[in-house]
Amino acid sequence: MARWCYRHRLVVLVLWVGALFGLGAAGTSAGTDYSNVFSLPDTDSKQAYDLMTKAFPRSSGDTDTVVWRSSGDAGPVTDTAVRSRIEPALKEIAGMRGVGEVVGPYDVKNAAQISRDGRTAFAQITFTDQANEVPKDLVQKVVDTAQDAERDGLQVELGGQAITRIQEPPTGVSEVVGIAAAAVVLFLAFGSLFAMLLPIVVAITGVGSGMMATMLLSHVTNVPEVAPLLGSLIGLGVGIDYALFIVTRHRRGIQRGLEPEESAVRALNTSGRAVLFAGGTVCIALAGMLVMNLRFLDGVVIATSLTVVLSVLAAVTLLPGLLGLLGPRVLSRKQRRKLAGAGPDPAEASGPAARWSAYVQERPRSIAAMALVVMAVLALPVLSLRLGATDQGNNQESTTTRQAYDLLAEGFGPGFNGPLQVVVPGGADTTELVRTIRATDDVAQAAAAPRAGGITVIQVVPKTSPQSVGTDRLIDRLRDDVIPEAGVEAHVGGVTAVFKDFASVTGDRLPYFVGAIIGLGFLLLLIAFRSLVVPLTAALMNLIAAAASFGVLVAVFQWGWGTEFLGIGKEGPITAFLPVIMLSLLFGLSMDYQVFLVSRMHEEWVHTGDNARAVRVGLAETSRVINCAALIMICVFSAFVLSGDMEGAMAGIGLAAAVALDAFILRTALVPAAMHLLGRSNWWLPGWLEARLPHLAVEPAEPPAESPTGPDKSTGPDKSTGPDKSTGPDKNTGSRKNTEHIKTAEHIKTAEPESSGTGGATVIHGFLRTADGDPLAGASVTLVSRGGRQLDRVTSIADGSYIVSVPTPGAYILAVTARGLASRAHHVTVGGGPLVYDVELTDDGAGLVN
Repeated sequence: MARWCYRHRLVVLVLWVGALFGLGAAGTSAGTDYSNVFSLPDTDSKQAYDLMTKAFPRSSGDTDTVVWRSSGDAGPVTDTAVRSRIEPALKEIAGMRGVGEVVGPYDVKNAAQISRDGRTAFAQITFTDQANEVPKDLVQKVVDTAQDAERDGLQVELGGQAITRIQEPPTGVSEVVGIAAAAVVLFLAFGSLFAMLLPIVVAITGVGSGMMATMLLSHVTNVPEVAPLLGSLIGLGVGIDYALFIVTRHRRGIQRGLEPEESAVRALNTSGRAVLFAGGTVCIALAGMLVMNLRFLDGVVIATSLTVVLSVLAAVTLLPGLLGLLGPRVLSRKQRRKLAGAGPDPAEASGPAARWSAYVQERPRSIAAMALVVMAVLALPVLSLRLGATDQGNNQESTTTRQAYDLLAEGFGPGFNGPLQVVVPGGADTTELVRTIRATDDVAQAAAAPRAGGITVIQVVPKTSPQSVGTDRLIDRLRDDVIPEAGVEAHVGGVTAVFKDFASVTGDRLPYFVGAIIGLGFLLLLIAFRSLVVPLTAALMNLIAAAASFGVLVAVFQWGWGTEFLGIGKEGPITAFLPVIMLSLLFGLSMDYQVFLVSRMHEEWVHTGDNARAVRVGLAETSRVINCAALIMICVFSAFVLSGDMEGAMAGIGLAAAVALDAFILRTALVPAAMHLLGRSNWWLPGWLEARLPHLAVEPAEPPAESPTGPDKSTGPDKSTGPDKSTGPDKNTGSRKNTEHIKTAEHIKTAEPESSGTGGATVIHGFLRTADGDPLAGASVTLVSRGGRQLDRVTSIADGSYIVSVPTPGAYILAVTARGLASRAHHVTVGGGPLVYDVELTDDGAGLVN
């Protein structure tokens, strides 16, 4: 498929552009129909909600509040000077098209809308549409009209869901900022404008099509308003990262001498496979939210999973087409000049990543201990995690909604912003119940509304704020003590009670959810890497990352460490549904990094059987791209602080912290250190389980090659030269499977013999001679795969002998170099046993004796 997309790049590009514009046109014409459905079966607040819905059908529109407070010489709000400014404004608002009703405090029956001190009052404005459908122009006109009534000593503020909409930054600001920051990181990493644009274009295509498809789906299923925000957040992150992994592999292939088309095909056949696998793990982690059985989360699963799927599809189809359009221009001019002048880069990784990898190998215990201490300290705040709901009291102090919230709390008590409704069905007498509720601790007011539809609603105003622990205790006290003692059937409802029940249900079901996604992730990694220890390590690391990231979240949003500095308002409890969403995204993203890191280690382990080398090479070759990808995700996620949505800011900061800790501490330090300490146990799998597991290859096998022809065609041992005339392994040169690399021929005498079975590891060995037949010591012998990867490198000893490890039978390239003599590489084909290969080097070339 990659080759087809590369060669038919214009067709692929036209198809994607057509799909994107088609979805955009359909989504724009259809509009959106997002809905927040908090369905909590078998909860007390749900029963109260159902009863009130039957007795008091909800108004068709959103209800918002105008609050004013007089101070100083202005007199109370009932003074003529205040009324003469407020009443005309309310009358003008009531006459606006789109406003259904305005209920002010100056009617005798609405006297309760004036505070006891006479300094604060409010009016309720009911629009004809729900908050998300009220035109922003109308909302802005209402705000301007109300605030025009202000004067010295008279403050006017507005609160409500519709009012909140005009405080939000323009749509797409956070996405644009995140993309711009990611572009800077990509340009610094690649040094090429074209290469920088590739991941951005792929991510925008995937996210754009996902958002348009989500808009259409909102008409046929319940999709919450926060779902598109979360979908774009995760889509941008994974879209840029997935393209980054593939482009990095493609560029590396060109720099190592491959043609652009062949490099793109191999990049998709290696990193592309890992992208498919990683995208699948993200979707599985997101689908784990369905275990919670909360309808509100179903729409989140749909929006985010759809965006991830389209981002993966763009990475494996659109990206190869774009690579075909660019050709060698995916490299910078400097890199192209270097490739033309100095030739291909060596296969071995070098630079800071390789040095860090070697450092981890040398000091695994100290690095693992330091990483664990850091993660443990950051995880400590999670012990005080409290789930709840955010409201307008968490907005920034400069917003009118926050000012209105504070004025109501000051004038009518902190519990006025979150009243409770005690719903009594049937014709029971509620007089005694009302009296008992009024006498209950932490109750400021309690009054029963006239019976309607066979039910009575008692409005209860707590003394504490909606987010206070005291309010949660009051709800429990009403349900467990007050109502049962009154001997009547009643249910406690209201927004505050709904979110308390939502938090309780989330907390109860969270262990099942975590168990489900860890179990599914464990199973996938078990099948992919044929190991029990690797998926166990991944699960443990994911839990550590989750604990540390939630510790950061608690410190920032619940303890208030830097909330005002970040411009995200006042501290409060963590939104009840956020842990589920964050854990899904976190486990999915963590699994991505684990797959990219361990797949390279596993590939090296399969070829060499050397755990230390596999971990070292895997970390050296992937840590730079993982860290670069993490830095991009951190930029994208952190930018969602600018979204104007508290849940979006929480998710952005939490995921940015999680990605930073996961990439820079866990995957770069703790995971490789632990794998060095575990040694060969990393790849242990019981034989009975190996036989029963299906095979799922994240990394492909080496491409098959035809047997070479000509004088270098020999596939058997030399029968005329060398000390070993046999075709089987002897006690010194026999095949060795899963043992440490032999770096010089001196190790031949200490190597443990082991029979070579068909398909297992084996060796190539022999003698190096000059044209005069003298032993050639100090020459370098390198075994390279047909894919260009260096598999082993040794130096011949005094008698000219050498031995290199061969991972599996097949075709390879054997390169011999020596100072003062010409060098050449030759194709060799290795069968099921050791291959004896003697080499003669001359002044004008290398001739293989065989």
